[in-house]
Amino acid sequence: MPESVYRQRNPQNSPYYQCVEDHFETFEEVYDERLERRYGFFRPYVKQVIYRYLDCGVLHNGFARVRCDNCGHEYLLAHSCKRRHFCPSCHQKRVVEFGEWLCQEVVKAVPHRHAVLCIPKILRRYFLYDRSLLSDLSRCGWESLKAFYTTGIRDQKAVPGAVVAIQTFGDFPRGFHPHLHILVSDGCFHENGMFSVSPTVDTKALEQIFRHKVLKMLLAKGKITQDMIALLDKWRHSGFNVFFGPRILPRQ
Repeated sequence: MPESVYRQRNPQNSPYYQCVEDHFETFEEVYDERLERRYGFFRPYVKQVIYRYLDCGVLHNGFARVRCDNCGHEYLLAHSCKRRHFCPSCHQKRVVEFGEWLCQEVVKAVPHRHAVLCIPKILRRYFLYDRSLLSDLSRCGWESLKAFYTTGIRDQKAVPGAVVAIQTFGDFPRGFHPHLHILVSDGCFHENGMFSVSPTVDTKALEQIFRHKVLKMLLAKGKITQDMIALLDKWRHSGFNVFFGPRILPRQ
């Protein structure tokens, strides 16, 4: 079987790269007038990501010389932007590396579940215009899961393990859609290192805990009022949603 051959990528030839290069300046010029109201202010970080991407994989922006000790063959490896999401090449590499790190260094050999925690549309605009609230949303998700699992195990000193990721997009027509993807241990670790599996998963109970913590956080931040909370209490469906995937066993 032939060995793999390294093929140097040429991002400048891709339609994606050419689209960004040709239209980003126009996009930036019209953003405030056409898009700011819907998507929030134009963050300086966006510009940094774009220009780092346009420099990614281009040899004249810097490179390393790689040499094979066995055959003496050399090739040039262009510097990368190391950015997630926007750069397809760097994002894929970071996903693989992060997944391997989680499996080898973080995740214990216990059952886990994939959880998704969502908030109602009426609250999303607060996160759109104040992105610092996203870290608070993540904290609400973690505290909700901790309270939920600790109650189920009946050991207040036991804690679950979790990896929380914030995602701000969903289906295209829905626009800005902040929600949490969480890999959580399906149970708790005790102080002595032992693990207890959660007997049941009641998503409605977790939804109520998450709702309470998010509304309490937004109220404390001055984003909503008690009148807003009273209005939400009258809704037949709260708009908060919790999804729990099936239990994932250690070797699955």
